[in-house]
Amino acid sequence: MHRSPFLLSLGGLLAMAAAMGVGRFVYTPILPPMVEAIPLTKSQAGLIASANFVGYLAGAVLASMRLPGSRRLWLLSSLAATAICLLDMGFASTMPVFLALRFLAGAASAFALIFSSALVIDRLAATGNGALSAVHFAGVGVGIAASAAVVALLLQAGAEWTTLWFASAAMAAAASLAVLWLVPRDQPTGQTVQRPDGTRLDLDFAALLAAYGLFGFGYVITATFIVDMVRGTPSLAHLEPYIWILFGLCAAPSVVLWTALGRRWGILRIYAVACVVEASGVAASALWLHPASILVSAVLVGGTFVSLTALGLVATRSGGGDPRGRIALMTVSFSIGQIVGPAFAGYVYEATGSLATPLLAAVAALLLAALLALLADARRRAVSPST
Repeated sequence: MHRSPFLLSLGGLLAMAAAMGVGRFVYTPILPPMVEAIPLTKSQAGLIASANFVGYLAGAVLASMRLPGSRRLWLLSSLAATAICLLDMGFASTMPVFLALRFLAGAASAFALIFSSALVIDRLAATGNGALSAVHFAGVGVGIAASAAVVALLLQAGAEWTTLWFASAAMAAAASLAVLWLVPRDQPTGQTVQRPDGTRLDLDFAALLAAYGLFGFGYVITATFIVDMVRGTPSLAHLEPYIWILFGLCAAPSVVLWTALGRRWGILRIYAVACVVEASGVAASALWLHPASILVSAVLVGGTFVSLTALGLVATRSGGGDPRGRIALMTVSFSIGQIVGPAFAGYVYEATGSLATPLLAAVAALLLAALLALLADARRRAVSPST
């Protein structure tokens, strides 16, 4: 079955919106009413977020193995699993069930990311339409913005937190049905996938690997707790319906901007710049709890976190050696940063009543990531001065 490049990229956008924008990140706007109603402690909220990232790590490792069946089947199965996990969150009431469901949803989101990217980006590149891959990655921001708007409208209508999960499941299911039509069949992965060879851990890649993990830690605290922080601060509470929508709206077009800058000025240099911009956004909310600073934080962090994910993987593929082995190691490093961030922030938040210390730690992590990216760039240029 043939699909035009635009329809194919639209299918990728909807897959990313369902699995990542909704399945992975809708927890952020649902967290505040969920914490109040159950109730949950801040450390428990952080652990639930970390469980999702542990699942993402497990799913990414499993999805990189030689699996039977077609990539399309794995993609559709992961999208179905995402919708089911979202639905079941509305019926759950205990920590073990919350942790298990968010773990499974994290694994499903990793499968959807990997298999949708393999299906969509490979086909777009093969037809000379690689630029449309930005539409695919924009799905994360679109899913965040759309689910945030639905959550905000339901909260204003007096909906309970369980209804928010049910509505999120319905959104993910609707997007998945569209993906079923937009993304055509492919050949079984078991016929084409081979094991990657060993990966050489040279100094420039080691620096990039560490930078990617620090970025995972640096963005995820804001991405997990910004709505909860807004709700808990009287002078900011009026922004709750809008802050996560703004976050998603800034994420959606950001990949186009940052990758274009990367092509002009160098991927690793722009990666470092984006880390500094994101650190400024995190610092804005850490140092000054004011409507203006929170809006700045949403714009700067929302406008960089998806792009930094993409830039890191682009830098990995252009670094020489076996890209699959390197991408697997990058995924592990990124996941470790994401796992540690919410759990650390939740415990400190509960102990001190403030996110200032975890956010400042995130700022330091992002600035260190920028320095490491520049180190990796300098070493690559020393080896290949023409690049």
